[in-house]
Amino acid sequence: MGAQYVEEAAESCAALLRTVVDEDWENTDAAGLEWSCRFTATHVASDFLGYAGNLASRAQTSYVPFDITVDGDEKGNYRADNAGLIDVVTTTGALFAATLRTAPRAARAYHPYPFRSANRDGFAAMGIAEALLHTHDIAQGFGVPYEAPAELAEYVLTTIFPGVRPGPAPWPTLLWATGRGELPGRARVTEWRWCNNLVLPTERLTLEGVTPAAAADLAAGGDGGFDWVADGPFEGTRAAAGMMLKAYESGVHRPEFGVFALVRREDDRAIGGIGFHGAPDEDGRAEVGYDLAESARGQGYATEALRALSAWALDRDDVRLLMATVEETNHASQAVVTRAGYVRATIEEQREVHAQEQHEPLEKEADLRLYLRGRD
Repeated sequence: MGAQYVEEAAESCAALLRTVVDEDWENTDAAGLEWSCRFTATHVASDFLGYAGNLASRAQTSYVPFDITVDGDEKGNYRADNAGLIDVVTTTGALFAATLRTAPRAARAYHPYPFRSANRDGFAAMGIAEALLHTHDIAQGFGVPYEAPAELAEYVLTTIFPGVRPGPAPWPTLLWATGRGELPGRARVTEWRWCNNLVLPTERLTLEGVTPAAAADLAAGGDGGFDWVADGPFEGTRAAAGMMLKAYESGVHRPEFGVFALVRREDDRAIGGIGFHGAPDEDGRAEVGYDLAESARGQGYATEALRALSAWALDRDDVRLLMATVEETNHASQAVVTRAGYVRATIEEQREVHAQEQHEPLEKEADLRLYLRGRD
């Protein structure tokens, strides 16, 4: 839906601009910015073109250096008037949408925040955000009303604002999340950034962070935007997506400690899921879980993924110990965690963790199934 939404965002921007086409764009500031309304409209078009260029080229270390000149040169060559600049917005939006439609699902390119890359959905959401939010800024500058389509605002929030708890409606929530409005019961935002999903590569897999939008689709029985093997996703992945969605809706979701889809690099097919039961606690402990489609089992994928995720987590300052709970009869999963460097906790360690999590006391050793991996 990203390409279609980009086209709708470009048209939403153009529709507002047409209502003020006869105003003085050059000498009217966009609200909240140190830019004129003319420069702000040009900026939207530049973002569309820049994001398209980065995604098309698969740039990995920097932005592709695009620039749109609409002021003419010293010889008085073509200078877009207000109506012409509206055409520039819609044209660059169409080019961006075409790029999104033709880019492979696995395509990623450079974006600095926070994990140095973005995928198709991320670039689409960033472009939509730029269009909607700066259209709002221009409208405020001219003192005219503007309300973005709720569906587009929701797409932005659930794709690149995974840490923002949903509010009463998507558009006011997006305005609040970007410091442009207020929501009852929430402090005004003074600093903000969007957040593209985290990707962790291994030899044969890519662990792709699942966004709230993808989690909602998976939990509802969809594919979450992934191309799954015939017998995937397995029930554990859908359940994990549902748990992550509840955390997002409660405002406690931390995207780097969410769910990851395991995507096979050789054919871009998703084969399973892995992730955390939540963010680390105050003692730096976090619990991991995983599952695979049956057709992908017995090939070392789970071990490979668990090693990569564990190494990434334990390299952080806020994680000191990882835990995995495995059923006593699940010998295959016990082998996975052991190969990934986890060791069976002692009875005392397991009882301590169990008590700290406020469960009923364990009565027999057969109930104890905790494996631990700490920092090397």
